Amino acid sequence: MILAGDVGGTKVHLALYDFVNGNLKHSRDKIFPAKDYAGLEEIVREFVISEKITAACFGVPGPVRDGRLRLTNLPWTLDSRELATSLKINYVFLINDLQANGYGISELKPDQIFTLSEGDTGQIGNRALISAGTGLGEAFMVWDGRDHEPYPSEGGHGDFAPRNEDEFDLLRFLRQKYNGRVSWERVVSGQGITNCYEFLRDVRGLEEPTWLAERMAQEDPNAVVTACALKAQSELCEKALDMFVSAYGAEAGNLALSVLSVGGLYVGGGIAPRIIEKLKDGTFMRAFTDKGRLSQLLVNMPVRVILESRTALLGAAAYAESRAAEMTGISPRAASQQF
Repeated sequence: MILAGDVGGTKVHLALYDFVNGNLKHSRDKIFPAKDYAGLEEIVREFVISEKITAACFGVPGPVRDGRLRLTNLPWTLDSRELATSLKINYVFLINDLQANGYGISELKPDQIFTLSEGDTGQIGNRALISAGTGLGEAFMVWDGRDHEPYPSEGGHGDFAPRNEDEFDLLRFLRQKYNGRVSWERVVSGQGITNCYEFLRDVRGLEEPTWLAERMAQEDPNAVVTACALKAQSELCEKALDMFVSAYGAEAGNLALSVLSVGGLYVGGGIAPRIIEKLKDGTFMRAFTDKGRLSQLLVNMPVRVILESRTALLGAAAYAESRAAEMTGISPRAASQQF
């Protein structure tokens, strides 16, 4: 049995997988509120009851160095060697969460991906992955002639680059709010949706009805803006979501240029599936392809939205099996295939 984990600043999602006919087979999974636990070991022990775990992999937010990571949003330090010893699992791996998503893409079925733009599907080469959720994750998948090898990055923390007068004023607004530097994550993330909303309300003077102000104060503001925008209940919310999606598309295009992702760009994270109808209206793709002399290069790149919320878990499980098989010479995936 393979243990896979997706570790975030607010929650830890664990799952168990086995293999049937060479494919990952989900056994069970559970989400844990991270703040309620002293560390990852405590969560794993609660989740794993009697199963024999042969290998484990956890996708984690941030750069992993020599199997070790200190989380920024939790008072946890994770070390793959210490986890292996403590949990009595022979093979434990830590990889960046976007890297885990990258490995998970090849495990997805066609109905778990929505094609936003076909592009030129005959092109073969690098791929890119951008993922807006609590933060903004970015990764690139290098084509080695046989497979796409995922590599993590921290591109979401690059400097926000405004493209028009609204975004220049948004930058000024956010520089004041955050007392200095503004990254893309401040605009393209869950918090970014609220930032766009507050800018349009406070700087552009768009009306915030009393009912909307009350909902924003009592509920998750990002969810309120998104829901009201998609239902056309508020011009302020609609314009905020439009601003967010346009910025999302622009940074996705920047990443695609940096990686030269002729093999396609994937949009992951928790936000994209919830706003899929908005992504279809052209706002995202117009910003994605608006790259001056290189616009045609972007037009030719396929753009796909990942609909499966457990992609990082699938990728972590696939990585754990593959790496353990390299070390032992025993592959549960290969053994499960029927010839």
